[in-house]
Amino acid sequence: MSSVLRPAATGQDVPTAGQYRPISTHLAIAPPVSVVIPAMNEAENLPYVFKTLPDWIHEVVLVDGNSTDDTVAVARELWPEVKVVKQHGKGKGDALITGFEACTGDIVVMIDADGSADGNEIVSYVSALVSGADFAKGSRFANGGGTDDMTFIRKLGNWALCTIVNRKFGARYTDLCYGYNAFWRHCLDKIDLDCTGFEVETLMNIRVVKAGLKVQEIPSYEYLRIHGASNLRAVRDGFRVLNVILGERSNRRALRRRTHRSPLLDSRRGEVS
Repeated sequence: MSSVLRPAATGQDVPTAGQYRPISTHLAIAPPVSVVIPAMNEAENLPYVFKTLPDWIHEVVLVDGNSTDDTVAVARELWPEVKVVKQHGKGKGDALITGFEACTGDIVVMIDADGSADGNEIVSYVSALVSGADFAKGSRFANGGGTDDMTFIRKLGNWALCTIVNRKFGARYTDLCYGYNAFWRHCLDKIDLDCTGFEVETLMNIRVVKAGLKVQEIPSYEYLRIHGASNLRAVRDGFRVLNVILGERSNRRALRRRTHRSPLLDSRRGEVS
């Protein structure tokens, strides 16, 4: 497997052998990895989530959405060094943004708290990033991926929305509405997240393309939620995702108009005003 070697900046310490984290038999990394887990009343599912997380992770950031069960206590029992952050707003997007702000690692991994994702796959995401990608996007429909939790209506909607994004923004996604992703933390400066709901994942996928970041899809397998019921509503959230896509199209057109506007015309307008 290839890797990218970047020269050390002037005055920056070069990592020693002891600072590298072995994550497999053929890969060791220096960048610390933060895992963000938004959770609300997921005490029963957290044991399944935490048992698959690799022990080389730098930190786990649990964003508690005002849980009324033992979510926080269970997380601390399972991972004593867990960083618990209280969510003051509402929605998955708000929770993720809160978690991202609390991360100290150079690489950020976002994973759900319902037990549907396998933490052992994190090595694939991190491998893609240290090999040159800016954003590693999980896909249930890439070769090697799969899902146990996809109705026909959701699959059709995901395909339709994915097709729209690919055509309008020049992307090549096979999956659009999936929350298992990883990225270099500095990418957050280029995508400026500003939505609070489930549609945050679509917004991220669109804005990384618009920012010209290098995206690599990672085959991922989605399992059924183990306990409890999902807050996802296919039709309602599908329309919210569509609104995000249309909104981003409008932003792109406005940017194009500003880019092609005549500097001479702008100066004349300034003189008139």
